[in-house]
Amino acid sequence: MADPASVATEATEDSLHAPHKESFRALALGAIGVVFGDIGTSPLYAMREALHHTRGTVSNEIAVLGVVSLVTWALILIVTIKYVVFLMRADNKGEGGTLALMALAQRSLGRRSTAVFFLGVIGAALFYGDGIITPAVSVLSAIEGLKDAPGVGHRMAPFVVPISAAILVALFMVQAKGTTSIAKFFGPITALWFLVLAGLGIYHIIEDPSIFRALLPHYGLIFLWDNGLLGFIILGSVFLAVTGAEALYADMGHFGKKPIQAAWVILVLPSLLLNYLGQGALVLAHPAARANPFFAMIPEVIYWPVLLLATAATVIASQAVITGAFSMTQQAVQLGLFPRIDIRRTSETQAGQIFVPQVNTILMIGVLVLLFTFRNSSNLAAAYGIAVTGAMFVDTLLFFVIIKHMWKRPTWQAWLAAIGFGALDVTFISSNLLKIPQGAWLPLVLGLALVIIMWTWTRGAQILTDKTRRDSVPLLELSEILKARAPHRAPGTAIFLTSDPDMAPVALMHNLKHNKVLHEKNIILTVHTAETPRVKEANRVEITPINDDFKRVTINYGFMESPNLPKALGLCRKLGLKFDIMATSFFLGRRSVVASAQSGMPLWQDKLFIFLMRNAANPTDFYKIPPGRVVELGTQVTV
Repeated sequence: MADPASVATEATEDSLHAPHKESFRALALGAIGVVFGDIGTSPLYAMREALHHTRGTVSNEIAVLGVVSLVTWALILIVTIKYVVFLMRADNKGEGGTLALMALAQRSLGRRSTAVFFLGVIGAALFYGDGIITPAVSVLSAIEGLKDAPGVGHRMAPFVVPISAAILVALFMVQAKGTTSIAKFFGPITALWFLVLAGLGIYHIIEDPSIFRALLPHYGLIFLWDNGLLGFIILGSVFLAVTGAEALYADMGHFGKKPIQAAWVILVLPSLLLNYLGQGALVLAHPAARANPFFAMIPEVIYWPVLLLATAATVIASQAVITGAFSMTQQAVQLGLFPRIDIRRTSETQAGQIFVPQVNTILMIGVLVLLFTFRNSSNLAAAYGIAVTGAMFVDTLLFFVIIKHMWKRPTWQAWLAAIGFGALDVTFISSNLLKIPQGAWLPLVLGLALVIIMWTWTRGAQILTDKTRRDSVPLLELSEILKARAPHRAPGTAIFLTSDPDMAPVALMHNLKHNKVLHEKNIILTVHTAETPRVKEANRVEITPINDDFKRVTINYGFMESPNLPKALGLCRKLGLKFDIMATSFFLGRRSVVASAQSGMPLWQDKLFIFLMRNAANPTDFYKIPPGRVVELGTQVTV
């Protein structure tokens, strides 16, 4: 996937020099390349997996009509109605996604809700659980087409996994260089992919137009009723057709609501429906094709071009997940769910182009382990879906809070929406839970581990803050003490970073205690993360004079922005606070944390928090502070 912000930025810049219609088309085309990669590659395996469970249990015609009907109405109810029509109306200053929705829900409540916080944490954790499977299942399902390729056949079967691994390793290796140079091709390639999906579908629908019966929902309902538990199991495979639906909402801020909705209604949904109908028509006419209906529907004369296009589409879909993981990590760090992580920019001009080395490495290792453990897309498909259904259910619960508290709708309307969408989510969650023995345990275990990490980090950080506050002196009280007992004055400006602007920073207290000096100018600096994606430059810096010795400066960032303190402090000149950044000392407090069984967390959690803290990115690098201007003063704290 192209980095969302880069495509959007290019389209926005183009809009300055082109008619509005051209800008809208550029955004819609960019959205096709970025937003719909995952859901656009589902035809490679969704029908195959659903039909696989029906083999030998019901007639071919009933199975095909039932499965295609269920797929059709899953696309309509979950993607179109839930996400495109309703959830996309709940945006946080134009941004979507679980963490953006969590921040919006917290703001609409007017207080910090533990329940809403945990929902956001669970949704973010499940996103990573889904993200580690998507590249493996997508690329592998495309490369498996080599087994049916004309002139090659099953001779290529031993090479499918190594080829898939090579493609994925190459994809992860290029992340550090950024995707700006190739991002412009993602939209056209994915648009061509959807047109090919539609064309292949029409080609086979002509062969058996009776497949249009599957558009009627009663075929799906009858199929479920007649097959009992089997029909319930098949729902788990049917859900594979809508994986990636959450991307519509998550990437809303990069392209805008209207371009995404237009792309879905005009191109993506019709192409997907036509392809699934075409696969159904093919299997009705040739029952043996149910073993792998997508590749069976490709005419031999264009097999190789379509195979190459399918591979390109799955690589783009995998890029979407990787970039989404980077973006999610940046948001989580800014919201305090993760420790500081090394986040690098791969473009000087486009804000959304970021690279997170640790996340990239973990994803690559995880994807390769999955690839060589499961070895085929059918096995991987069993592990796929549970994380997505869970994330969608989290969105539904947060949406309830938005309807009731932000939109101020009657409680019965909020419950109606929550029960309606929640019933769909719970049904699919339940059917996917049946896959746990086949591999669905994997994303759940990964998600649970991430929930523990995020909870440990936030809880440990709060304990540290509370202890520091108890051991510190209020800043106003300190300033009065210093008036009575004036210390030696050092020339220049000192900036003390702290998370609690009302209390004297630890570094300031240590400087007074050990060095017995106070600078001529002292700035108590706090970095605040707003519950909005971005903060306007006009609201970036707030200056509050305390007295002649101290000024309090708050720098505000949105949860999708990366801090750059020297750049932000440059804005202070406009507000009357002048100092030379290269003649200024930054004082940071470095805390040495010791585990204690008598503290606020269990001992194992203390040790996990200490591990996370030791591996956090250096604040000097994270905040882009000139290294030669930093002074670190340490203290020991127990948690």
